[in-house]
Amino acid sequence: MDYLIHTNDAGEDVGTVEKVAAHTGEGTLHKAFSIFIFRKNRTEMLIQKRAEGKMLFGGYWANTCCSHPRPGEDIITAAEKRLQEECGFSCPLSIIDSFVYKAPEPRGTGVEHEYDTVLIGEVDDDITLNPDPNEIAELIWVPTAELEEDIINDPEKYAPWFSLALDLIPLPL
Repeated sequence: MDYLIHTNDAGEDVGTVEKVAAHTGEGTLHKAFSIFIFRKNRTEMLIQKRAEGKMLFGGYWANTCCSHPRPGEDIITAAEKRLQEECGFSCPLSIIDSFVYKAPEPRGTGVEHEYDTVLIGEVDDDITLNPDPNEIAELIWVPTAELEEDIINDPEKYAPWFSLALDLIPLPL
């Protein structure tokens, strides 16, 4: 079984919870992370369309990569490892902030209830992307200003945590 870190609203560990159990019923608050990768001084962001087969929010657009640290795992180490596994590259990441959210999956397949830590990284133009098709249907670079406008105008195509996390990141005017 795959276990996640059960947490309280302050982000303090209170035990473990099995991954499927954490995402079903009312959901159990657990630690997660959301990675945002930028280039060109944060004027472009790498976003993903989640694979259709994912239990939660398949087919929705989201930030570069999301996952969960496992018990005993440092969040930056876990995030850098998951970025490599899911997107095919890695880069140094920095923690920006954390927030709590809860969002039921519209198809009724489960719920997200996460203490989500937001991390960012910046890369050069010449990185090679190699997305895992079990996780990612599409991986594209988008001008940050266009993305922010599209999230406002067409929010239903984006994962519910995306705009909440993005609001925590200082972006160029």
